[in-house]
Amino acid sequence: MKFNPDIHKRHSIRLKGYDYSSPGVYFITICTFQKECFLGEIKIGQIELNDFGKIVEKEWEKSFQIRKEIKYDSFVIMPNHLHGIIIIVATVLKVNSFFKHFYNKISSFCLHQ
Repeated sequence: MKFNPDIHKRHSIRLKGYDYSSPGVYFITICTFQKECFLGEIKIGQIELNDFGKIVEKEWEKSFQIRKEIKYDSFVIMPNHLHGIIIIVATVLKVNSFFKHFYNKISSFCLHQ
């Protein structure tokens, strides 16, 4: 279902003024472009990742191997998004730079397929 602002009443739950680059535990969601199901499909109640979904999974795990200042607790990849819990253990990393690098890495794989 496409986003319809008349039906879907979404608002930000972020705390105003909070520094989200501070050490802590964060629940995140990363959506695909226009929420298209690029990453796989649900079959018999389980996600079956396609090649793009497998790339996302590999790059997600690799991100935490090369960045010692962040860890992940758990994550799940769905057909059109990823949910994850990340733990920032040091302030060396800005969260935006993590997402920018992750997005650029995934985009480059998807565009060259």
